[in-house]
Amino acid sequence: MSEIATIDVNNYAAMAKMMGIQSETEAPKRGNTLNRLRLWHQPVMGQTEIKGRMTNVEVVEGGTYRLEVIDGDKSEFFYSKTARVRPFVQRFMLRRYVASLNPAPGTPKGTFHRTIMAESLNIDLKDNTGKVNCGKPSGYIQDFKALPADMQDLIRQIKRVRVLFGIVTLEGALNSDGEMIGDITHPFIWEIDNKEAFNTVGEPFKKFTKQERIPLQYGIVFKEPKKNDLPNGSSYYTPLCDTDMSVVHDINEEDHEYFGSFLSWIKNYNDYIYKEWDAKQIQIKEAMSSEDTELVEDFIDVEIDDEEVA
Repeated sequence: MSEIATIDVNNYAAMAKMMGIQSETEAPKRGNTLNRLRLWHQPVMGQTEIKGRMTNVEVVEGGTYRLEVIDGDKSEFFYSKTARVRPFVQRFMLRRYVASLNPAPGTPKGTFHRTIMAESLNIDLKDNTGKVNCGKPSGYIQDFKALPADMQDLIRQIKRVRVLFGIVTLEGALNSDGEMIGDITHPFIWEIDNKEAFNTVGEPFKKFTKQERIPLQYGIVFKEPKKNDLPNGSSYYTPLCDTDMSVVHDINEEDHEYFGSFLSWIKNYNDYIYKEWDAKQIQIKEAMSSEDTELVEDFIDVEIDDEEVA
């Protein structure tokens, strides 16, 4: 096994860097597919027979942690009000959703502009459009209102994403039919882009960092999500969580394999974004070269016309 995929609980500095938790201070064996954990806001509907008629009913209420367990091209969904997580790796990226204009039936309604995953957001991150930071200017923006209106709008569309990799246990999980399955445990990836959730899930990592603890030896307890009501009558949910220091997990061979797999998954993802960046850069340079050529030709035409007039 390579050194990069080895968990050394006695070397906090090195592990904090690889796990992406070194920036969390008080101051400012799977392939390319991973099970997806997310907070699910809507109720899951099903059907049941009432007085001889099939009726739509709510089989899983809204505000649950949903795990999509992926097996090849098939997925199963499981839901729970609470979860326990052993966080192995953390990364950060920027993401912007761009809606398509008049999409044809059966085509995507929009696309995501994504940066690479990094250990911090304090650097410029290449993205899949050939730019950096999904178009956001580099560095700290001192006077946001001084920016052009279109740049302000673009920045508002860009979300910070906390990407969490680890092992999750859904407690008393339900399937999509609302049937009780019991506790289930799986590796996962969770991309957290809600601003409040981003900060909330960061708090346990601040505690781990302050105490110089390796997160995967302990855990994060996710409690029943908080319901947030909106003026229009709808609602959304945000996670509630805390550290669990009561149990210290011994590191076993399977943990090493998962850790190595998560790092490999991140590398494969970043390699793909770098490849997209390179391809888009070629297109951008070719377009710029074409524009420069046209500008020179226009300039020559003007010069010739001036000489003929003279």
